[in-house]
Amino acid sequence: MDNPAQTMIDNLAKNTGKTIHEWVEIVKNENFEKHGQIIKFLKEKHNFTHGFANLVAHKARESDSASVENKEDLVEKQYKGKENLREIYNILLKEILKFGDDIEVAPKNASVSLRRKKQFALLQPATKTRFEIGLNVKNVENEGILEYVKSKNSMCSHKIKIMDKKEITDEVYSWIKKAYQDAG
Repeated sequence: MDNPAQTMIDNLAKNTGKTIHEWVEIVKNENFEKHGQIIKFLKEKHNFTHGFANLVAHKARESDSASVENKEDLVEKQYKGKENLREIYNILLKEILKFGDDIEVAPKNASVSLRRKKQFALLQPATKTRFEIGLNVKNVENEGILEYVKSKNSMCSHKIKIMDKKEITDEVYSWIKKAYQDAG
């Protein structure tokens, strides 16, 4: 297991007095069908932060990269019915991995998290026609193609929407690089 995830799991036990396994059992006993239902339950009934709720939800649904044998299966699942967006993902990931050898690629059911010491980007086929890059960028509101995300539940502070591979410009890579550097 990667260090950031293990640190979160350790902190979950310290903060709540229950292990990840105990929380997973609690959630499974509720018979939730959706990831969002688990998050809502943990935040409203147990005062979880979004990050901890998301961690438990992924573990309970076995939708995190540590719970699957082949991480590529999670990526394939994301693009089922959205095959036209897969090329955008491939182009972006190939270039982003050139930023440094300290990037962890962590696929989930609906997105791929890119982490350094902490998450700096999220690559996601948001709809059948729109790809989104979620970024954690410090001290910036809306600027150029970068859109500030006002939701406190978001795992990213900003996003960039892409409809076509032609929209992958130097500006896109510049913002991703800034997020990468901020996470170092």
